[in-house]
Amino acid sequence: MTKIDLNCDMGEGFGVYELGDDEAMLDVVTSANIACGFHAGDPLVMARTLAAAKTRNVGVGAHPSFLDLWGFGRRPIQGERPADVEKTIIYQIGALQALAHAGGHELTHVKTHGSLGNMANEDIELARAVARAIKAVNPNYIFIVMPGLPTERAGEEQGLRMAREIYADRAYAENGNLLSRKLEGAVIHDAEAAADRVLRMVETQEVVTAGGKRLPLRVDTICVHGDTPGAVAMARRVRERLEAAGIDVAPMAGWL
Repeated sequence: MTKIDLNCDMGEGFGVYELGDDEAMLDVVTSANIACGFHAGDPLVMARTLAAAKTRNVGVGAHPSFLDLWGFGRRPIQGERPADVEKTIIYQIGALQALAHAGGHELTHVKTHGSLGNMANEDIELARAVARAIKAVNPNYIFIVMPGLPTERAGEEQGLRMAREIYADRAYAENGNLLSRKLEGAVIHDAEAAADRVLRMVETQEVVTAGGKRLPLRVDTICVHGDTPGAVAMARRVRERLEAAGIDVAPMAGWL
């Protein structure tokens, strides 16, 4: 039976502010990418999200970002030296790792957030910094990458386990990276449309870009952004469609 992981970026509140319905989402997804304090999240939010994931047997991973609380990690940060970015990623993974250990849970993966991820998918040196950081903390952690892009190449160079990811709620540019959120149609809000395209991508092992180009890829995990309106309903519909097609939806660390 084909297996697939369903992941979501979460724990993206801060202090008294909440973003997304993490409790409901954790009943649907199999892996959670938890903000580590640089774009969202704080020690209490992180610990609370880890605990909620543990009770549901949901895998947990670090979701590091550029230091950009004001812009939610979605503003490009230019001029950062890859060696410096590497240290900030180690710092963020370490923070979540410590909280997970204290709560009796265990990290399994790392996935970059926002502009850090988008830029690493086009800059091999930045991608290498991410991969080196992951390996330095724990070489057994899974690196979530976008297939065919520099993050996958960097993960291969470091000998990391990798999960190739597609997005349920985002359109693709011609180079295989995500279409800029500034462009019309970049974010998909219709749950049924998202489920249709996810099933098609999993079955055909290819993604169709905004311009109609078909790019072959391998699919291990599917992301639904937790801060997108209607995210829980979308994730639920995606999972229903996958399971109806005979695909086993399960945490990546258990089978990858």
